[in-house]
Amino acid sequence: MNKLICIAGPTASGKTALAVELAKCFNGEVVSCDSMQVYRRMDIGTAKPTADEMQGIPHHMIDVCEPDEDFSVSKYCEMATPIVDDILARGKTAIIAGGTGLYMDSLIKGNDFAPFPATGHRQRLEEKLEAVGLESLIAELSAIDPEAAVRSQRNPRRIIRALEVFYETGETITAHNLRTQAIPPRYSPLWLGLDFEPRQLLYGRIDLRVGLMLEQGLEKEIRDILSSGIPKSCTAMQAIGYKEFVDALDGRCTMEEAADQVRQSSRRYAKRQLTWFKRNKEMNWLTRREGESAEEILAGARQLILKTDN
Repeated sequence: MNKLICIAGPTASGKTALAVELAKCFNGEVVSCDSMQVYRRMDIGTAKPTADEMQGIPHHMIDVCEPDEDFSVSKYCEMATPIVDDILARGKTAIIAGGTGLYMDSLIKGNDFAPFPATGHRQRLEEKLEAVGLESLIAELSAIDPEAAVRSQRNPRRIIRALEVFYETGETITAHNLRTQAIPPRYSPLWLGLDFEPRQLLYGRIDLRVGLMLEQGLEKEIRDILSSGIPKSCTAMQAIGYKEFVDALDGRCTMEEAADQVRQSSRRYAKRQLTWFKRNKEMNWLTRREGESAEEILAGARQLILKTDN
């Protein structure tokens, strides 16, 4: 059987529970692939597995940074790759589970990220953004790397990153990405994707999860994080399930209105996740239908794993 398994799918689809059960069956350890579960103290809103839910199975890449720290796909790969290598070296099964498609794909491909230098280019560009505005940086990038300028979709962080890479390396970020895409992937996993049919089944699970988060004390969790000095504007606090309730705490809406917004945003996010993962032609989809149990999905996953060669 393949000793490396990727479990992908939308939010609230049961990825963590399936990962734990498969780890129990195949002597595995779980590597979380969630861009928000990396943050400490953000437990309820990110649906981090509890100790009971982990059932004694080692979980990695959870609680590895503070909410106000910068975290990125390159940082994730830098930290997760040696963990995966170590699990495999010990003869165990590495189960990578999560819904952050960019992180998962980059880890599997072994992407060679352009360096994050500390030579002052980023600071200079950030100061320029403040001084002259976004349009000037877009024009600057368009002259250097027009494809990146279009791809950035007017996102200031992406624009600054593309300019930083060019000024540091002399290579555009578009050229860098094309060059690294030609490199064979680092790993060859068995891909398992979770989906629901009809889609309303998934939406019902999302709605239940939001209600459960509130019951578990999400409001207090957010208050505690903010009272510790974490700014509302930091990237972590812009996550679905946090930014909406920050608005409620600031009086811009009621808690119930915020909960409704989280449900809607989570449904839209689930659609985007499925669109991302559906592009993967190696994905083996495990579609849970009306009346089908989690145990049946587990049985299907076990069959697929046992059929694969080392």
